[in-house]
Amino acid sequence: MKAKLNKVARDTNKFLIDYLRRQKKTKLIEPIKYGLLPGGKKIRSKILVDVGKMFKIDYKTLIQIGAAVECIHAYSLIHDDLPCMDNDDWRRGKLSTHKKFGESTAVLAGNSLLTLAFEILTDKKLKISPEKKNLIINLISKSSGHTGVAGGQYLDLSFEKKKIPQNKIIEMQIKKTGKLFSFCCLAPVYIAGKKTNFKKFNKMGEDIGLLFQITDDLIDYRGNSFKAGKKTRKDSVKGKATLISLLGYKNAVNYANKTKMNIFKILNNYGKRSSDLIETVEFILNREK
Repeated sequence: MKAKLNKVARDTNKFLIDYLRRQKKTKLIEPIKYGLLPGGKKIRSKILVDVGKMFKIDYKTLIQIGAAVECIHAYSLIHDDLPCMDNDDWRRGKLSTHKKFGESTAVLAGNSLLTLAFEILTDKKLKISPEKKNLIINLISKSSGHTGVAGGQYLDLSFEKKKIPQNKIIEMQIKKTGKLFSFCCLAPVYIAGKKTNFKKFNKMGEDIGLLFQITDDLIDYRGNSFKAGKKTRKDSVKGKATLISLLGYKNAVNYANKTKMNIFKILNNYGKRSSDLIETVEFILNREK
């Protein structure tokens, strides 16, 4: 599993490094690179590649789309760490972007990463039809804005130190994390033109994102900052609304396992084609950072 994950991360990083090298040099390139590279395991890109493999989508096409996803993810993390948001000093084992370059520069670097994602998706080197490009650009826009990542972050902040029911916590986490995972599951399906798979792959992507978020919360709860590469135990200090705070640790673990089984119910219909994705889902649940 690690070798496959590392290959996707390496190829995605290579695409991003090459793409940034061709950009006009500005003062924001350095903080953009800092917030984007080499950071993270590129699990979203790995999900995209795994689903793409099921539908025989060209690997280079998937890596280019994955690079756009990673730009949006990096933008969201840079903004998430800001003093006006979660006020975190560390990310991926190093100083967060605003601690390294200043708050205003971090905001602008995050904004630039968001727009860079759309540059990548509209690039002529992405060899899919204009109609399908429009579909995935529309989908990633909805996954990133007020109906997705940004909307989820708003709810996350507004739920702090409040008693929030389970359905609202799940709604928040699906927006904040699940929608981008859902995009990674849907984009290959859109490219393949498999309309009958849209609904179940959308739900599967949301569940994978929810599983990822629950695991993140469990890692924070267990509290190993060295392994996590960021400050832990901060959710309880800030009064974050999580399934752990509502259900308790053991019940949150049980909920995560139930979510995993729901994902596998869909994937079992695809036989060996889904083996890589099943492996990745297991990795998401069992990771330590």
